[in-house]
Amino acid sequence: MRRSVRITVEILLASMVGLAGIDSAGAGEKVSGSIRIDGSSTVGPISAAVGEEFSKLNRDVKIAVAISGTGGGFKKFSAGETDISDASRPIKDAEAKKAKENGIEFIELPVAFDGISMVVNPANKFVDKLTVEELKKIWAPESKIKLWSEVRTGWPEKPIHLYGAGTDSGTFDYFTEAINGKAQACRADYTASEDDNVLVKGVSGDESALGFFGYAYYVENKDKLRIIPIDGGKGAIAPSDDSINDGTYSPLSRPIFIYVSKAAAERPEVAAFVRFYLEHAPTLVPEVGFVPLPAEVYKLARERFEKGVTGSVYLGKDTTGKKLEELYKGS
Repeated sequence: MRRSVRITVEILLASMVGLAGIDSAGAGEKVSGSIRIDGSSTVGPISAAVGEEFSKLNRDVKIAVAISGTGGGFKKFSAGETDISDASRPIKDAEAKKAKENGIEFIELPVAFDGISMVVNPANKFVDKLTVEELKKIWAPESKIKLWSEVRTGWPEKPIHLYGAGTDSGTFDYFTEAINGKAQACRADYTASEDDNVLVKGVSGDESALGFFGYAYYVENKDKLRIIPIDGGKGAIAPSDDSINDGTYSPLSRPIFIYVSKAAAERPEVAAFVRFYLEHAPTLVPEVGFVPLPAEVYKLARERFEKGVTGSVYLGKDTTGKKLEELYKGS
């Protein structure tokens, strides 16, 4: 049974007893303290699920998981206000520079795969698929599309109402770069939110809606939404555990991350939490609707954390077409 991905602006994970599906391995030494996490609404449910299970073994650790979007999370992280930043895209040059200016070193750790999902209201029966070209036609900065009939001949002359991630969201950055060719390049006249639950509510209540957000929010609300297969040039593919993992759901499959402050990682409670996170992610990630990484990637992430390797494998490098195993091996 999947866990709910619903998460409020801030969740304080209370200590609980007993474990569901997680053994006591990794409980290790008793730790206490607090851990501050903020950032992506996509990654937030994973961190919340991990935090809940960790708290069952460590009653004296308080974990706060907040959502302000990937960009908003990095702003707080680079200012030293948080210990861990949830991110649905790699850190940007400007964000890394700001962190460096403030003396914040970070350890980049991939934790799962996600597939940005295009959804419509279930009452919409005519949209069978969308091509990348059609998505660009709809979402490009210069787009004047107002009706479904303007997207494809034969579709009805009904208004199209757009819903999507807010501009501080890593989902927004990734989607706009993948579809429009440049991050942040997008028409402005759409309903935007950093909280994917707001978008789910909007699309599920609007028969003319088209929206995008993380795969987990579709999985959690599939009775209220209809998923749309995307044709990236090799035929229409719907997001699924398999198509996201093997990359055939292209170009909207992506890895998602946590960024750990190196200074925070020296605190016993944070180090124990991150070790627990990487150990149990393969079990907990599917419970909140995401796709686990290959075992080798989790192994490389654990090695990266234990060695205290700082920085991002994405900065200043061409990572196009490279698998995570290749990027993190030897980094």
